[in-house]
Amino acid sequence: MSTDETYEPVIGLEVHVHLLTRSKLFCGCANSFGAEPNNNLCPICAAMPGVLPVFNREVLEIAVRTGLAAHCEIALRSVFARKSYFYPDLPKGYQISQYEAPLCVGGYIDLPINGKTAKRVRLVRIHIEEDAGKNIHAADGSLVDLNRSGVPLLEVVGEPDIRSAEEAGAYLRELRDILCYIGASDGKMEEGSFRCDANVSVRRRGEEHFGVRTEIKNLNSFRNVEKAIAYETRRQIEKTSSGQRVLQETLLWDPDKEATRPMRSKEFANDYRYFPEPDLPPLIVEPELIERVKRAMPELPAERRARYIDQFALSPYEAEVLTSDKELSECFESVLKSGAPDLSSPPPSAKLAANFLITEALRQVRAANRPINDVFNATDIRGLLSLVEGKKISLNAAKTVLPELVLGQSSRGNPHLAQQPGGARFDAEQVVRRFGQVSDEAAIAAACDRVISAEPAKVAEYRAGRNQMFGFFVGLVMKAMGGKANPQVINEVLRKKLAAD
Repeated sequence: MSTDETYEPVIGLEVHVHLLTRSKLFCGCANSFGAEPNNNLCPICAAMPGVLPVFNREVLEIAVRTGLAAHCEIALRSVFARKSYFYPDLPKGYQISQYEAPLCVGGYIDLPINGKTAKRVRLVRIHIEEDAGKNIHAADGSLVDLNRSGVPLLEVVGEPDIRSAEEAGAYLRELRDILCYIGASDGKMEEGSFRCDANVSVRRRGEEHFGVRTEIKNLNSFRNVEKAIAYETRRQIEKTSSGQRVLQETLLWDPDKEATRPMRSKEFANDYRYFPEPDLPPLIVEPELIERVKRAMPELPAERRARYIDQFALSPYEAEVLTSDKELSECFESVLKSGAPDLSSPPPSAKLAANFLITEALRQVRAANRPINDVFNATDIRGLLSLVEGKKISLNAAKTVLPELVLGQSSRGNPHLAQQPGGARFDAEQVVRRFGQVSDEAAIAAACDRVISAEPAKVAEYRAGRNQMFGFFVGLVMKAMGGKANPQVINEVLRKKLAAD
């Protein structure tokens, strides 16, 4: 499909977020992922006749915290409503949600690029609702798992301010990061705790009215969101530019074919027959609760990025990568703060710690497919980088040691790096014995003399102006020293000797 640049997409996202509560929204059943089907179930979330919902107060505090983080106005009075529709995984035949009077109104999410706000995406609302169950389809029929029925959700409804698939991905990542930082959600799209529906339409650039929109469902990763929106944009532009009509419908994204396909005609709000929930009173929020939640608000990703750039002189890219994962950011701060082994070494610089975590540690974390705190002990990394900062070992040596510090790993038979019960695993003295750098200037000077004597032709080329030959000599000296010479001392000694006639 080609893209006609005379058109632009208009995109609004609706995000459903599972909240990190112990129990469901209106009953005491466990709110946990991965249980056996229909195990987290009671008469209330199974919609048995005569049962009554009881509101979970923990949800209110998380919802208020989310609204404050998203710069919303918190309504002191909000109302639950019944959203009526029929589907096998909705046993009541309606969903308890909020409609005309939501808890959080307005607000915005700022999208960062290079450490600055590149775009502000406004929010319509954030409201509380319960989740439905889950249909499991097989070749010989369909089954229903109601474990998810009644799990507390926040629906974050954005204004149609997004103009590209890339902006949509940036918005979702920033929203996910905010929710994780404030402890509202774990943000795991693969487990369904962070789900997105995308409303897409196209219009000629410069026009104000919106085109006919479609809603895309079944988006279970940031990459699929971006691919689906890009595809649907191209599809609608192709239809519109050729004079065909875009139908208002709900679409499914097929990740195998990388295409959208029709699911059903798009519903309107009045199709759901909203009316106030008769079994729940209005939700009253005391101003004191809002103030208490506001005082306890943690540092948000945007604030942390700005602090990293200002306090640690990190680049916008480094700050953005570090803060894109709460656990990674906390590991970075722990590396800078935790106690280092007493080797008279200075603590690692923020720049060294940031680059090492972003390049080396993240490689191990992604290979393990686990959070960084489950892979590494921050104190071990701190001790390792302290040796590098103090020039006890080289950075390459630290890279070699790092895989041996993975939690639970046998350390390839090295008892000094193996995990000790209840204690630290990092043994600085052993690392220095294995990889310690030679900084003895006399020994390095002797090696430089041997290399220079053995390569007279190369020395002549260097002295004739081929400065790029310097690295060649450094490599030979390092090889002669068994890879343990201090690179800084090599550079200083070698330059002096090569400069001499």
